[in-house]
Amino acid sequence: MSPFTDFSGLSPEGPRLTARQAQILELIRNAIARTGAPPTRAEIATELGFRSPNAAEEHLRALAKKGVIELVSGTSRGIRLRTPALQAIHASRDVSRMHPLFSPLQGLGRLALPLVGRVAAGSPILAQEHIERTYQVEPSLFSQTPDYLLTVRGMSMQGAGILDGDLLGVKQASEAVNGQIVVARLGEEVTVKRFHRTRRGIELLPENPDFEPIVVRPGEPFALEGLAVGLIRTRMAM
Repeated sequence: MSPFTDFSGLSPEGPRLTARQAQILELIRNAIARTGAPPTRAEIATELGFRSPNAAEEHLRALAKKGVIELVSGTSRGIRLRTPALQAIHASRDVSRMHPLFSPLQGLGRLALPLVGRVAAGSPILAQEHIERTYQVEPSLFSQTPDYLLTVRGMSMQGAGILDGDLLGVKQASEAVNGQIVVARLGEEVTVKRFHRTRRGIELLPENPDFEPIVVRPGEPFALEGLAVGLIRTRMAM
């Protein structure tokens, strides 16, 4: 039996996908759930045995035409799951397993999440003075239930599809494993980066070649605030 879900006949209202397109859609979902980011074209090609990333690109464009994903230009991981596809998937699967990293800001008002603004040094991130407003969102937009939303500032994580102005769902945590996207506090600053621990200390890795990794040496101020568990895009990419 194939490890991939057949999405082609989920719903009369949903898009009909070929078996290969359904495989790629499931591969995208699994990559996001496992690493917090969609796969690159090269990773899709390797996983499915394509001769080149161009074959993966052709399938992605076909999925985009069918309205189940959106392709964000300028980033190797710019793949965004669209709401119609999510609704079709939810009709046949346990929605608690879904983890769309990219979703428009719309939901059924089932989960109230505070939006955290600028955070003061030494002050708890969920201190009342930091909360700008509260959003009502659909819980299935996230791989795990987040504790709060954080507005992304800057483009250091654009390679993971995380763009300036996005609302990042964050689950509070004090530990992380290598490769996870985390929210970390460095002195007076809070940053979103990919976590990597080495013998020399902690590295916070950007997903943009224009930015340098942040190396945290032993004894330097550092606190892990939480893990990225999903993303809400408040405006459509151009």
